[in-house]
Amino acid sequence: MGARPPRRRAPPAAAAAAAAAAPGPLGALLAAALLAAAGAQQSATVANPASGASSDLLPHFQLEPEDVYIVKNKAVSLACRATPATQIYFKCNGEWVHQGDHVTQHSTDRSTGLPVMEVRIEVTRQQVEKIFGLEEYWCQCVAWSSSGTTKSQKAFVRIAYLRKNFEQEPTAREVSIEQGIVLPCRPPEGIPPAEVEWLRNEELVDPELDANVYVTPEHSLVLRQARLADTANYTCVAKNIVARRRSASAAITVYVNGGWSTWTQWSGCSTSCGRGWQKRSRTCTNPTPLNGGAFCEGQNVQKTACTTLCPVDGAWSEWSKWSECGAECTHWRSRECSEPAPRNGGRDCHGPELDTRNCTSELCTHAAPGAEDVALYVGLVAVAVCLVLLLLVGVLVYCRKKGGLDADVADSSILTAGFQPVSIKPSKADNPSLLTIQPDLSTTTMTYQGSLCPRQDGPAKLQLPNGHLLSPLGAGRHTLHHSSPAAEGADFVAQLSTQSYFRSLPRGTNNMAYGTFNFLGGRLMIPNTGISLLIPPDAIPRGKIYEVYLTLHKQEEVRLPLAGCQTLLSPIVSCGPPGVLLTRPAILAMGHCVEASAENWSIRLKKQSCEGTWEDVLQLGAEPCTELYYCQLEAQACYVFTEQLGRFALVGESLSMAASKRLKLVLFAPAACPSLEYNIRVYCLSDTQDVLKEVIQLEKQLGGQLIGAPRVLHFKDSYHNLRLSIHDMPSSLWKSKLLASYQEIPFYHIWSGLQPFLHCTFTLERLSTSTCELACKIWVWQVEGDGQSFTVNFNIAKDTRFSDWLVPDEVGTPALVGPSAFKIPFLIRQKIISSLDPPGTRGADWRTLAQKLNLDSHLSFFASKASPTAMILNLWEARHFPNGNLSQLAAAVAEVGKQDGALFSEAEC
Repeated sequence: MGARPPRRRAPPAAAAAAAAAAPGPLGALLAAALLAAAGAQQSATVANPASGASSDLLPHFQLEPEDVYIVKNKAVSLACRATPATQIYFKCNGEWVHQGDHVTQHSTDRSTGLPVMEVRIEVTRQQVEKIFGLEEYWCQCVAWSSSGTTKSQKAFVRIAYLRKNFEQEPTAREVSIEQGIVLPCRPPEGIPPAEVEWLRNEELVDPELDANVYVTPEHSLVLRQARLADTANYTCVAKNIVARRRSASAAITVYVNGGWSTWTQWSGCSTSCGRGWQKRSRTCTNPTPLNGGAFCEGQNVQKTACTTLCPVDGAWSEWSKWSECGAECTHWRSRECSEPAPRNGGRDCHGPELDTRNCTSELCTHAAPGAEDVALYVGLVAVAVCLVLLLLVGVLVYCRKKGGLDADVADSSILTAGFQPVSIKPSKADNPSLLTIQPDLSTTTMTYQGSLCPRQDGPAKLQLPNGHLLSPLGAGRHTLHHSSPAAEGADFVAQLSTQSYFRSLPRGTNNMAYGTFNFLGGRLMIPNTGISLLIPPDAIPRGKIYEVYLTLHKQEEVRLPLAGCQTLLSPIVSCGPPGVLLTRPAILAMGHCVEASAENWSIRLKKQSCEGTWEDVLQLGAEPCTELYYCQLEAQACYVFTEQLGRFALVGESLSMAASKRLKLVLFAPAACPSLEYNIRVYCLSDTQDVLKEVIQLEKQLGGQLIGAPRVLHFKDSYHNLRLSIHDMPSSLWKSKLLASYQEIPFYHIWSGLQPFLHCTFTLERLSTSTCELACKIWVWQVEGDGQSFTVNFNIAKDTRFSDWLVPDEVGTPALVGPSAFKIPFLIRQKIISSLDPPGTRGADWRTLAQKLNLDSHLSFFASKASPTAMILNLWEARHFPNGNLSQLAAAVAEVGKQDGALFSEAEC
């Protein structure tokens, strides 16, 4: 390569031009001689056309070199064929290929009789790699004939490859039936570019055979409507001439939420006589929940009281006296089926009603025909009168008994109240202070169905134990008394101002707080979670009393749909009851795990509607579309102003791969180890207090102990997984049972935020039960991202030095009512509000106070409220309770410059 082709006779014109280029007169003479020779040769050619028929033709290529790829270390061959041609040589990247590297074949075209020349060369990987990175390697054929030269097209020679790692892999998802699914796949980089195909449970997916499936130009697999048959493991396969790569399989689960069938008919009464019950049922089969879909909410059986009238069989009365012996020498007696008469379906009397007997043993008296008829008629009238009287008596008895029975049935509604759903009714106009939620006076435990409005998804059912507000009714009859709230209102409000009320709802005090509040306001807190609800003074209208709850939901209980790059940044929290009237915003405080920046994140506050759908009510950083909601986002917590209680969550959508979430890394191990095996559990949690609290409670149940100080890792939206490995264990004392060099948690499992307790377990084995000292290093890192390392060095039998890192139990009441719920005394608060709300002549008003407290970015929200100063003080209370420094607030008020600021001093506090 690099040598010029051998010199052969060049065309005359070309030779003449070369001679003319020679310097001096000699060059001119040579040019003239060559042209003369060319003329003579042309004359000879014309004289002998058969011998030089091809001399007037330029060579043309019958075969030109084409682009090729070098696979591994195999050389590739380039070929070209031209006619008519006297010489053919390859030129690669501007340099001639050495003559010895050419393989030449000569032949003749049978149709034209022209000579044909075919040339081949081989190109090796080493030749291509010599210019790697400078330009692409190419080769070109140059063919000569007596009339001139012709060049072929360029053929590029590339080294084929296919990298191992996919740029984006499909991720596991759970979707509702008939919902659309998009599985992204970006194949590894390769030359030539990889072709992509999809496998469903290792079988090829062919869009030509399934109209519900298609593959986008970006290689994403799209299922238009999810079907149960689409539940499978999906794998993206990329291949080219070099290799075939498979992505990690993504498990797609298509679930079906359950639905109730229609109610059956009421069954017959359980007793055939007296009071009993009857029931009807329905089943969760319309449709049946499948693949983890939510089960139906509500009762599957309803019961109600019933009463069945007891049947009374008829019985005969006593026989009457025998009649006188008649003309036929017979006499008779009678009886009636009246003691008792049959009723309510009872059986009639069996036997004869009239009995006759012969009286021939006595003298038969023959009375006159007229006398016998009179006696018969009198007897019939008497019998008719007796029957009428008996019928009247029976009717009276029946009515009296029915009246008593109706009273019992009416009273039995108390016993059946437990089968009716919980209802919300507005309070009557004449009783404004009555609680608007009607309690269930059942004798059994009531089932609380999450939100008080209808839901589409399936929250957990909460069981209310019987308290003094929901006390069970004892046996026997009951009388319900109605008292006037006006008579007791003053005493009740006074009691609320000095006492705290807490109701333990089904999930216990760990995840719920419950209290009764009036216009004095108050506060609900869920211990060790950072979650609280502040109800400012006068937020509840005067004369109203609300029972308010605050609930922390488990993420697996509430389906929060996330799309694209969205992720859950906070716990899911409910406060209620929804629909209550608030005249001022309450403040909901909860933690979050986002490293917020406007260029990396779009953060939204979501609220669940009564229909069960999640709606965006606020986008942080943008102008609020309504004055009902506002959010103050700080480093580790957010404070949501809301005038409508409900279920809230903070959701973020990453705008760049630099967006990151905070993960809390926590190490746990057994407190006691009687066997040779020892497990170290590494939790990767969202950095919020509620998740850490749940894990600590879980580990306490498992008998675990903390073995290292928790660390924080910043997890980026880079689609890279999280890896965990263990190193530097003394091999003479311990060995690891981990077969691979590291464990891995998929990116989407962490990024979605919907799997709160992700962890990996390292199983170690000590070689002797006497070994108690453990020393090793545990590394946790994101591929091409942040990482943390733990140096573990402790005694597994008695080391407890990290127990101080556990979250201590908070001391205090989860529900505080009235002045005890606030740091700022009520009278001083009123002085500050009345002093700073009016505009100041020199700007010394609430705006200056907001600036002093670093809240001046929220001026437009504060200004939209009736009392901006009250909003500022409420936010200060939410942020600084219970350890707020009143002296700092007093100094800020004093610096505003108004004389009223001096009224608020640390001594008064």
